[in-house]
Amino acid sequence: MSAPMKNTLLFAFVAGLIVLTGFMQSWNSALLIMNMGLISAIMAIGVNLQWGFAGLFNVGVMGFVALGGLAVVLVSTDLRPEAWAAGGWGIILALLLGAATVVAAVLVSQRVPKGAARTLAMLAVLIGGFFLYRAVFDPNVSAVEAINPAAAGNIGGLGLPVLLAWPAGALLAAGAAWLIGKTALGLRSDYLAIATLGIAEIIIAVLKNEDWLARGVKNVIGLPRPVPYEIDLQGDAGFVERAAGMGLDPVTASTLYVKVGYSVLFLIVLLILLWMAQMALKSPWGRMMRAIRDNEVAAEAMGKDVTRRHLQVFVLGSAICGIAGAMMTTLDGQLTPGSYQPLRFTFLVWVMVIVGGSGNNFGAVLGAMLIWFLWVQVEPIGLWVMQLITSGMAEDSALRLHLIDSAAHMRLLTMGVILLLVLRFSPRGLIPEK
Repeated sequence: MSAPMKNTLLFAFVAGLIVLTGFMQSWNSALLIMNMGLISAIMAIGVNLQWGFAGLFNVGVMGFVALGGLAVVLVSTDLRPEAWAAGGWGIILALLLGAATVVAAVLVSQRVPKGAARTLAMLAVLIGGFFLYRAVFDPNVSAVEAINPAAAGNIGGLGLPVLLAWPAGALLAAGAAWLIGKTALGLRSDYLAIATLGIAEIIIAVLKNEDWLARGVKNVIGLPRPVPYEIDLQGDAGFVERAAGMGLDPVTASTLYVKVGYSVLFLIVLLILLWMAQMALKSPWGRMMRAIRDNEVAAEAMGKDVTRRHLQVFVLGSAICGIAGAMMTTLDGQLTPGSYQPLRFTFLVWVMVIVGGSGNNFGAVLGAMLIWFLWVQVEPIGLWVMQLITSGMAEDSALRLHLIDSAAHMRLLTMGVILLLVLRFSPRGLIPEK
């Protein structure tokens, strides 16, 4: 069988699984799997750029996805003038003072000769800058968080259309990636992984604890959406009449309408990013990145600036993950920092890339759709299998209860088994790199 035919059949198989879900369960479930699969495919493309193109082991994907979600709050929510009047500008001043402290410390380290004088000067700058920063930052934060804390307590956003938050999420994640890359990309691959994982946890900790920014663990709900809210459609007499004409109740019709609208938007973004990634892969830049990935020493001997190219692809991949994070927060209609977990937003994305085919953009998309489908469906299927196996046992049987309780762990077991099978029988993934 030719490679194009095999790849087409693989995509058709995944599409068939989603369609089967629509017939066997509900079309709402099928569309939800589709939408999250499309978002996961975008994350997988971002990771594939970093790992498949350049061999960068980034396990801080969760942090860049979270920054994309934060961008939705900062761009699309309403501005809070009272918060800015109470302390918003003071917070900005404090952040500028903190940045100035870091810059001053760097300048001291560069311009003062090595020795005790430089050490003392740097300590004086850092300690003095820290206390100055906290003296400005803390009272202004308290003033902002004291304003209607039950519903607000944060600085709000710019009140712009929510679709603008998607590229803004890319810019925010790219900016963070640039700062991280300037310091961490000189590390060996295993140290880079540890550094990116730690930085991702720091980003999540900031989102959880800085209420003035995005309400912390109190969450931001009711975010603007590019499609209507279901409750608004259910109150629209014209929509209710059209739904009745198709034999649907307003609740079902509104949820289907919203999910289909998201599917169209997400598919457009995915196709654009996939096309751009393919063009990059086939370009001289893409060939250079793969040459660097395969042999950094040889590439450097040919005059290539390896660190600079690594920084470029690290920023690009992180920006794509930021877009995906903004899209996911828009889909949810809320930002919940507590929901960002490494298992879902880092390691599962890596499984998608490895199973689909590292270095192949279409493989990353296929792996994302397949793995997300299994991640959602394996637990209910496992519960059904356990109930079938134990159907002849007594209701209070300890073995029966244990097996049914074990269904909750089917997800992790299945991901491990799939990863082992793929690495054993197709180590380059379902759609290998050409």
